[in-house]
Amino acid sequence: MKKLLFLLLMAGTVQAQTPATQRAADPNRITLVIHGGAGTITRQNMTPEKEKAYTDALNQAMQTGYAILKQGGSSLDAVEASIRVMEDSPLFNAGKGAVFTHDGRNELDAAIMDGKTLKAGSVAGVTTVRNPITAARAVMDKSEHVLLVGPGADQFAKEKGLAIVEPSYFHTEARYQQLQKALASEKGVVTDQLNAPTKAAAPAAPGKSKTKTKAGKPQGYAEPPIFVEGRKYGTVGAVALDQYGNLAAATSTGGMTNKRYGRVGDAPIIGAGTYADNQSCAVSCTGWGEFFIRATVARDVAARVEYQQVPVAQAAQATIDKVGKLGGDGGLIALDPAGNIAMPFNSEGMYRGYIKANGETKVLIYR
Repeated sequence: MKKLLFLLLMAGTVQAQTPATQRAADPNRITLVIHGGAGTITRQNMTPEKEKAYTDALNQAMQTGYAILKQGGSSLDAVEASIRVMEDSPLFNAGKGAVFTHDGRNELDAAIMDGKTLKAGSVAGVTTVRNPITAARAVMDKSEHVLLVGPGADQFAKEKGLAIVEPSYFHTEARYQQLQKALASEKGVVTDQLNAPTKAAAPAAPGKSKTKTKAGKPQGYAEPPIFVEGRKYGTVGAVALDQYGNLAAATSTGGMTNKRYGRVGDAPIIGAGTYADNQSCAVSCTGWGEFFIRATVARDVAARVEYQQVPVAQAAQATIDKVGKLGGDGGLIALDPAGNIAMPFNSEGMYRGYIKANGETKVLIYR
């Protein structure tokens, strides 16, 4: 009798410890969501040609990841492949086309996370890895670490056989001119683009203060020149659900134009800009990194879903509202194990899109 009771208890323990992710394959559950940055993105500052270029690039990224999911591939492989497409496009602030630092360099950050195992990998401040997202994947799969930074991360990528390029590979003339405008602004040089009104520095109504401030921003603050080119955050991201019910998230960025002192934003910080857990959701963020770090945005969304048991769309919106109250702006994409999608943002626009199992695709830019 005691032996039978012991066996029953053991069976119950094994059943309780069996991950919920070990489900039968279902091709109808696959979903992929991507973003290409948020900011002051409006029809007024977008030409038809540029809009088409962004739409085509986003579609290419989605179709690349979708093909992997459709063939039975993992969510991890899908998000990495989608990010690589955007890293190779000069349209986005990730990989080729990344913004310049104050010293005229391109310092790249990326992260990836597996929702099934909670394994994660990220790199920050790399300068020679062609695809930083693949370096982040290598950190996750081929090391005991989570985050590697600077020359050490570059060396690790080289030793693991990843594609290494000259730093000049990442340079584009548009990003270089963006840096020059930022440097000129620091010296007080007036340019039409840099002195365009912003939410933080709009002309005041009669009888009111000349400076409108957000929470967390000092009096007299005007949005810094890191937001030129429509004051856009060009970080790219992807979240995916594969046919086995596993989630994954990935994010890649060049950071902020004119950044100094080895500044790192939220993208490579697990729980801030990137997070995935099969028990809640997968999240990738884009926006003012300092605020996303302070609000631990990606993990906050997942925690709301897991502990408050609220829909992912409600959790994501509540977290973006929290960022806004702090004084930050940007957006995120999120995906839960049931394939429910959230894409909230508090800026004027966000490059975003999704593709579902039946091939239904949607690309959005404006609010």
